[in-house]
Amino acid sequence: MLPHTDTLENMLQVLGLKAFMNNFQKMAESAERDKISHFEYLKQLTQLELEHRYARRIGNLLKQSKLPRDKLLKDFQVKRIEGLSLSLIHRLADGDFIDRCENVLIFGNPGTGKTHLAMGMAREWCLKGRKVLYKTAASLVQDLLIAKQGLELNKFIKRLDGFEVLVIDDISYIPYEKGETDVLFTLLSERYEQRSVVITSNLVFSQWQQVFKDEMTTAAVIDRLVHHSTILELNAISFRADQARSNIQQQLQKESSNA
Repeated sequence: MLPHTDTLENMLQVLGLKAFMNNFQKMAESAERDKISHFEYLKQLTQLELEHRYARRIGNLLKQSKLPRDKLLKDFQVKRIEGLSLSLIHRLADGDFIDRCENVLIFGNPGTGKTHLAMGMAREWCLKGRKVLYKTAASLVQDLLIAKQGLELNKFIKRLDGFEVLVIDDISYIPYEKGETDVLFTLLSERYEQRSVVITSNLVFSQWQQVFKDEMTTAAVIDRLVHHSTILELNAISFRADQARSNIQQQLQKESSNA
């Protein structure tokens, strides 16, 4: 038996045409007043439905990504990073590398903007319809460990495979226990040439044995990540330190003017 379809509103609701349902009546009145053809009226309604569905999909992608709302790529101060190409950042933000399952590795001292840059680009990928997930390394490793202890590691990694890009932030801050780094190695190995990874780290490659402990494991991880990757080095004065100095100077000037 068909669902309750005695009115046009009910039929549109059953079909999931929410924009149609909310706008068909007022747009019909407008079309009649402006002598718009039936074809053009239907086209305008269809366009509205498409825009509504696209906006809803992008909203869902942003929600699933776990990205904060305040880290926008346009706010990242590229000019402060010596040698960092604005055109390269825009090219990465376009996301073509994702189709090739390539990686982006971002290195730099604390406060140089690694996380902001990674989050800003990740948001752009979501806006282009890409499935992205942001996780701190520490949080990701704990999730992997819980899955392993529940004998569901493969299932969990498969679920992560549903995201075209996995952003792993602050890999140098993960707990340095072998069992924890083993599950991270397993994940990175599974995503190699299958899905993209974006990693931020305070540690250069020569220091990664502090994370993965074993020399051969460290070499294998680096080899898989670097094979198809773009490496960004943020060699700049810490944004946070610079801001702190600016705040201090403003406070001193304020105190001096009040003296």
